[in-house]
Amino acid sequence: MTTKATRRGQSSRTRLHIAFELSLKEWKLAFSTGLAEKPVLLSVKAGDLEAVERAIRTVKRRLRLPASTPVVSCYEAGRDGFWLHRYLLSIGIENSIVDSASIEVNRRMRRAKSDRLDATKLVTMLIRWLAGEKKVWSVARVPSATDEDRRHLHRELRTLKQDRTRVINRIKGYLANQGVRLTRMRKLTEQLEQIRLWDGSRLGAALVRRLRRECEHFEFLHEQILAIEAERRAQLEKSRLRNVEKIRQLMTLRALGAGSSYVLVNEFFGWRKFKSRKQIGALSGLTPTNYQSGDTSHEQGISKAGNRQVRAVAIQLAWAWLRYQPRSRLSHWYDQRFARGGKRARKVGIVALARKLLIELWRFLEWGVIPEGAELKV
Repeated sequence: MTTKATRRGQSSRTRLHIAFELSLKEWKLAFSTGLAEKPVLLSVKAGDLEAVERAIRTVKRRLRLPASTPVVSCYEAGRDGFWLHRYLLSIGIENSIVDSASIEVNRRMRRAKSDRLDATKLVTMLIRWLAGEKKVWSVARVPSATDEDRRHLHRELRTLKQDRTRVINRIKGYLANQGVRLTRMRKLTEQLEQIRLWDGSRLGAALVRRLRRECEHFEFLHEQILAIEAERRAQLEKSRLRNVEKIRQLMTLRALGAGSSYVLVNEFFGWRKFKSRKQIGALSGLTPTNYQSGDTSHEQGISKAGNRQVRAVAIQLAWAWLRYQPRSRLSHWYDQRFARGGKRARKVGIVALARKLLIELWRFLEWGVIPEGAELKV
């Protein structure tokens, strides 16, 4: 599912514009028919869809608009996700989801901010955007419900691995606090009885109980990780879906495994249609941001405005590419420009390599063009 295209450049007088300011308990709705009109503000209980429809009918009567007047709405991307967008489309409202970080704000350090002011500003920007002002904000592309559901497996796996690492670090920290250095996690429960402190005494009873509970938590997380990896492996072996075929295609290249290919396809290449290399760099957040004012000019680093899941995998994959594809053109380019530099230069170079690598993988999936000099798995 994608956002319905709104006809831009039309007279805003023929439409009713709505901006949703979403919060946990209450939603603020700002209604307006044009920039010259003062917005009408109403509040509804969060998630009360019937109240939203009643509010739209009430405002149409108050503004003396026909019941058939088309409605255009927007709200900021956040914890409410895409379900509200799908509901609005189902009742005939053209909706856009806005990237919160792209919204222009007053640069004063101390400025008034409230849900009422935010909703008013948002509906004003919606009218400007529909009138043709393209740079007013960035609109998010909405995946279908199926594509959104496919993201959960690898995101859950990433979260579980992070939780497991935290548990391991806690266990090591508790033992290091007693002067004990842990070398391996396997069969830690059995090791607890043999661990001795500096004076030959055993660990405290309360500490042992706490460590046992942490070990049980570690084993629980480890079993869940194995189960999810088995589920992913079964998908790659048996499924004939188009997304899975793309994953298998990526896995034919050396340096790409099941984990990185799964993330890149389901987060990036599986449902988005890219028109140019610039779109790939922008969506991954790997584009440079130049700062220039008068004689001052310097780079501020990458924008980090895109998909963080893809960005993390792409940078890890770039290091793996240098190791497993040393004869490729991309590896030679990196060696010539950054390999002889210092630690910082190599880190800057790996980010540039990650962006170029994503573009090459896009070409490989779309047209079957193997990256120059790259090797396929046997």
